[in-house]
Amino acid sequence: MIERSAPMALSPKAADGPPFRVEGVSFRYGGSPIIQNVSFVVDWGDFVGIIGPNGSGKSTLLKLLLGLLKPTEGAIEICGTPLREFREWRRIGYVSQRVTHFDPGFPATVWEVVSQGRTARAGLFRRLSQHDRNLISSALEEVGMLEMKQRLVGTLSGGQQQRVFIARALAQEPDILVLDEPTIGVDPEAHQQFFHIMRKLHHDKGLTILIVSHEVDVMMEEVTKLVCLNRSLLFSGTPEQCLKDNCLIDLYGEGFHRVTHAHPWTEAKPDA
Repeated sequence: MIERSAPMALSPKAADGPPFRVEGVSFRYGGSPIIQNVSFVVDWGDFVGIIGPNGSGKSTLLKLLLGLLKPTEGAIEICGTPLREFREWRRIGYVSQRVTHFDPGFPATVWEVVSQGRTARAGLFRRLSQHDRNLISSALEEVGMLEMKQRLVGTLSGGQQQRVFIARALAQEPDILVLDEPTIGVDPEAHQQFFHIMRKLHHDKGLTILIVSHEVDVMMEEVTKLVCLNRSLLFSGTPEQCLKDNCLIDLYGEGFHRVTHAHPWTEAKPDA
């Protein structure tokens, strides 16, 4: 297991309280329990992987954290504020798993899509300032897409589209980045580029990141904290402690075998 270095800096707003605090949360749909009595805390500077088998409630948990669903029981706090009172949604950058299914006929350029991140931050009817344009350029540069800013998004590959929508989230200057199954449908090269970007955002910028993923092996290598879910919480802690406690066997069953990969922190510069 690779020893992970701490981020360069934590969020300047850490005094608000942790990004997410989940206490005794349950959610039922039509009387059927989807999530039961889940409790965990995400701290500033964490790189969190939420894993679990199909139907375990991962995406439901993410929707609860984003306020898209309301818990049947329990409580969620965001940055120290109860979910029902939280209004600073611009502090959370969200990238859904549907971004790689972008309509190829949609007439928007890379620049126009990423500029939506500044609109979310500054307001719908305010003209973009030079400061806004600088932040858009910076976000595109961080994901290796600045040179393609005038391309139509629909003409890009799935991996390139994914990086554009990450840039859109970054343009709103979030404190927290949340991604739902971000590597579904991308090729191996785009997959490698994605995690290179995530490492830099986490380590260099101190960004707090949550990823819902089915890629257990990669999550074990990449993240600093795991949340293991199968309707109820089976584990919350470091990947090293998860291995020590045999949590993956509890989560996936005796037939589970983990495949280790080559050094996951190898630098891979994003390109077109």
